[in-house]
Formats: sequence, C-alpha cells, structure tokens
Amino acid sequence: MSFPPPFYRWRPHPWHGLEIGPKPPSVVHAFIEITPYDLVKYETDKVTGYLRVDRPQRSSSQPPALYGFIPRTYCGHRVASLQPKAEKPDHDPLDICVICERPISRGEVLLNARVVGGLPMIDHGEADDKIIAVLDNDYVWAGVKDITELPDVLIERIRHYFSTYKLVPGEESMVSIEHIYGREHAEEVVLAAMADYQEEYGD
Repeated sequence: MSFPPPFYRWRPHPWHGLEIGPKPPSVVHAFIEITPYDLVKYETDKVTGYLRVDRPQRSSSQPPALYGFIPRTYCGHRVASLQPKAEKPDHDPLDICVICERPISRGEVLLNARVVGGLPMIDHGEADDKIIAVLDNDYVWAGVKDITELPDVLIERIRHYFSTYKLVPGEESMVSIEHIYGREHAEEVVLAAMADYQEEYGD
C-alpha cells in the first residue's frame, strides 16, 4: 500500500521528527505541553516523545499562555553565549510561550507561532530562554510584530510565572529574568538554537 507524501506511518517524535516551522526564525512550529488550565507540569519524554507528568505545580500560579517548545532546536553553547551571565546551556529544546485569544485547553497540539520577543531566563546558572510568540492566524493577536505591542500586564504575568513557578518558601530563588527582548533578538536566539541542534544531532 502506498501513502501520499508527507505521511507518517508512525507517530514522529515531537522534538526530532517534526519540522521546525514554515518560515523560521519568524514563524515556527510550537509543540504545546502545558495550557493555562494546567496545574501539573507536563514535559515531553526525550526518549519516547510521549507527554510525561513531571510534577504538580507547588504554588497556585497558573501558566498565563500556552507553553511548549520549538521542534529541532537545542540550547547549546550558541544559545548560552547570547546570555553573558549564563554559566552554561540547559541542553533542552528551546521553550516557547504562545499567546492566543481563544482558549486552547488541551496539550500535545502543534501550531504555527509568530515570534515577537522573549525572556532571557537563567535557571541555576543555565540559559533557559523563553521565546514569546503569538498564534500566527489569531484574529486578535496575529498583527503583533514585536513584544512591545503586547499589553504590559500580559508580559508581567508571563515574567512573574517563570520567576516564581519553582519558588520554595524560605529558600533563595535560583531563577532570574533581568529584562525582555524584542523580535530581532528572539529570532537570533531561534537561529542559534537551530545551529546548536544541527551540531548536536545533525539532519
């Protein structure tokens, strides 16, 4: 039996088997692991590609946007070099938060995301950038070209979430986010993560 191309006879691994997107680094695919309705931290298992329960969220804070990663990206030495205060990369796919107007309440979905900016997060000394994007064909947010065009309170919520979601009362926070950056630098981070992936895993 023949199948029309492109066709996956078996489910592709979401990190390695999916394409990076239709027009990287400006429009990329985002594989969503967590929605704003989740109080559990889900994470794609690196071996099987299935969604694994990492941990329940310790606090009552909920993600303010869809959260996942960009396929075929890797945070290696190029990504880390873009953060002078980072001691090393986190060796994970590049994280992405996607803003959309309509509620999307399920994970393990793939969407087209338009990159508009990012947060230079450092977690225990590791570069752990969070790319900020909008749903590419969203009727409300699709026209946004840069993070400066988004409401300040929305960026504050995203920044606050990542600054506090691992916080343990009585312990010093090991997470820092000094500033936000715009589309131009965010695309540079995506390109660096693409190059790091190519070096680590090849075609």
